Amino acid sequence: MFKFFFPYLKTFFYISNFILIVLYLFPGSILGYFIYGNLALQPQITSDFIVSSNHVYAFMALTFLGYISYDNQRLTFIFSYLFLISIFLELLHFIIPNRGFEFSDLFGNILGVLCIYIFYQLKKFINNSKNEKKELK
Repeated sequence: MFKFFFPYLKTFFYISNFILIVLYLFPGSILGYFIYGNLALQPQITSDFIVSSNHVYAFMALTFLGYISYDNQRLTFIFSYLFLISIFLELLHFIIPNRGFEFSDLFGNILGVLCIYIFYQLKKFINNSKNEKKELK
């Protein structure tokens, strides 16, 4: 559906993935430097509630981009990759200077991926139910 309108969608997914990894691995906040002139300050989109909202938004956006970029055969791989990288990148904060591991960030990453994955599973379930009803008629 989206591939017809966006022939370079996979490239955009790869670039977004690269940018997210760079932002995660940089020892400080690149966005904080550009917005506030301070590498120690992290911009906040909305208030956190149990999980880090910035992390939920970032991983939801990246996962949605992956979802619309690939066909159903590769989506299982894409979801698995994004789920694993959401954990791995946060665990790297144990060893990156000026960064700190936080469970709220980890759970935000995972929640961002899971939201789109649950949407995908619901959509697949509804489509399968519709197809079964058509076959019965």
